[in-house]
Amino acid sequence: MGRSPPRTRRLDEATVAALFRTVGRLRHRLRRGALRSSDAGMTEAQAELLRLVARQPGVSVGQAASELGLANNTVSTLVSQLARRRLLTRKVDPDDRRVGRLRLTAAAQRRSDRARQRRGILLAQALGRLDDPTYAALVHGLDALAAVADALDAPDAST
Repeated sequence: MGRSPPRTRRLDEATVAALFRTVGRLRHRLRRGALRSSDAGMTEAQAELLRLVARQPGVSVGQAASELGLANNTVSTLVSQLARRRLLTRKVDPDDRRVGRLRLTAAAQRRSDRARQRRGILLAQALGRLDDPTYAALVHGLDALAAVADALDAPDAST
């Protein structure tokens, strides 16, 4: 089943800005609310790399750099820092020895699981405070957000 061609429409800059602002606030508040003292001293870039590896175990350094919008050497530095803290491992890919595959250590996986659980609890609590019409609008809007995510994945999304 093919998609219909995209319609040409004048983009509303205020809507684009509001979407960036709202999604950013949501992510920031969930992350901040899920922080524990054990997360102290970790940079946002380190935390973002750990979250990426938690979502994509075995991701390569190059793939992580691309996904995070960082240079390969920057990600390599982050990997070294996190490996020293015993949160991340880098293993040589058996099929291509030039590629390093990243995985969380058991300690980092437990930490990630706890943080994800805390974020889920915080989000559930916030959703529980919404009135019925606002909650229904949010549920309806999830399909629209999924369509935006799909559009970003489209081959011509970068043009």
